[in-house]
Amino acid sequence: MGQRWKRFRSRLDDYKLRKKLKFLYIYCVLLPLIITDSVIIYIFIASENANVQRGMENIASAVKYNFFYDVEEAAGATKKIYMNKYVNQFLDKQFESQLDYYLSYQAFMKDSLFESSIGSTASKITMYADNQTIVSGGKFKRLSPVRDQEWYHYLISSNQDGVLYIYYDSSSIPTVDAKKRITFLRKLNFYQRDGFEKIVKMDLDYSSMVQSFTKMNYDAPVYVCWNNKIILSNQGHSGLWDDFDTFDLQSQVGYETTFASYGMDLQIYVLKPKTVILSQIINNIPLISLLIMINTVLPWFFMKMISQSFTERLRELSEAFKRVDDEKLMEIKNVRGEDEIGMVMRNYNRMVTTINDLIQTVYIDRLREQEMDIERQNAELLALHSQINPHFLFNALESIRMHSLLKNEKETACMVEQLARMERQNFDWGTDFITVKEEISFVEAYLQLQKYRFGDRLSYKLDIMEECLDYRIPKLTIVTFAENACVHGIESKSTQGWIFVRIYLKDEMFYLEIEDTGEGIEESFLEELKYKMEHASIDKLKDKKGVGILNACLRLKMATEDKVSFDLESEAGLSTMITIKIPVSYLSK
Repeated sequence: MGQRWKRFRSRLDDYKLRKKLKFLYIYCVLLPLIITDSVIIYIFIASENANVQRGMENIASAVKYNFFYDVEEAAGATKKIYMNKYVNQFLDKQFESQLDYYLSYQAFMKDSLFESSIGSTASKITMYADNQTIVSGGKFKRLSPVRDQEWYHYLISSNQDGVLYIYYDSSSIPTVDAKKRITFLRKLNFYQRDGFEKIVKMDLDYSSMVQSFTKMNYDAPVYVCWNNKIILSNQGHSGLWDDFDTFDLQSQVGYETTFASYGMDLQIYVLKPKTVILSQIINNIPLISLLIMINTVLPWFFMKMISQSFTERLRELSEAFKRVDDEKLMEIKNVRGEDEIGMVMRNYNRMVTTINDLIQTVYIDRLREQEMDIERQNAELLALHSQINPHFLFNALESIRMHSLLKNEKETACMVEQLARMERQNFDWGTDFITVKEEISFVEAYLQLQKYRFGDRLSYKLDIMEECLDYRIPKLTIVTFAENACVHGIESKSTQGWIFVRIYLKDEMFYLEIEDTGEGIEESFLEELKYKMEHASIDKLKDKKGVGILNACLRLKMATEDKVSFDLESEAGLSTMITIKIPVSYLSK
């Protein structure tokens, strides 16, 4: 653990101050803020979801209570009929005629106080009896016509005295009542001595139940279902004469519960309400934006100011230290701040004053000695220039002489023209650097002149990258190596030979290749020549051997501060190639 901490501290020391301040802002301000706000938002959303869940549970409880209330009211009314002996006596009486039934019915309704005994209700009550002397109509009907009805079979098969039954009345009998029926059925068998089967059927007022359900204004869509059929809902589905719709919104259900009511299992589905979290966020965007600005922008702004206070002065101090290589160190003019950085800047100025005094006494004297040494080297370089000129002139004149002896042709005029072109370039030593384009024209003139001498024995090809034409190199660099290829490569070979000059750029390096298919160099001499090229100096030129090649190598080393590299490849009897690599940064345009 200790080693890891040390490595971390060491790596942290390598980061720039601006980057460290960014880390401080990200990990100590922004990241804790994001984590904290995320936790708060999570708690808020979880609390809101819990509130929504409790709200859905409360809605389901209210719906369940209201439904139970309506059903219990119907059950209570039928129970009163169930225990009313006058109703049972009336249903068991044998009537002699329809008139006798009518008169008995009027007397019963007047004397038994039937309406007041069951209370006021909008539900429809019908009593059935297996008494053939009853005239069907009003609240009393014969039982035989309804024995094939589903609700009758449901009551008989339930083995219970009272049941709740829900169904759709698909009979074609015209009626103003709703086709959707929520019915409470009860057997009137309280008095065991009765001889007839009797049933009371109470159809709850479906229209009133729908209106009451809608008026509750629940905050979420609610469905009361039986066997996946929608019985009640605040989302429509309440047409009185349409069949019950099928519930198919299971994927949207947020809460569901099942309850039993007099033998019938019902389901309550509460759909997920539309979330209000997003709307609350949108409504509070100004406040949220203000909080974000306070928590992120303001710390960033102050961090930026502190960073500039540090980094700008440190940058000025760093720039001042970079000028250490100058002849005279410059003081920092605008020293500001009383902190540690300000103290360092003031101490730097005191150090500069002291060092400048020392430079005047020590460094300047040494610089004068170096300038004298440079002047001496320049004089030696001019001597090298004068040494090269006769060398080229001798070879050119020798070519003209050999050609004139062998052939008596007018081509001599062309050769003289090429010679003049060369000599004008050769004697113009106004500057030691010329462009690659100018040097190549000189090389081409020299090779053309040599072609007059060698004829078909000499062929050449110049392959120069266009981007290289404007770079400046020491004069007579390329032509020196081309001359060496002609004299030592092609001249001693009786068969046809080629000279290739290639110049190109690759990986920020300037490449110069001179290749010939001449006699090549013996391996014993190859390594020696490589060493001389790499270690060319004025002292090595004094032995008068290989003056041209070593001269060109020395001037390239001086022009590039010894950053040039030479590569020499040769195979005896086949070819020789010299490759020169120069960093592009040492060449100007």
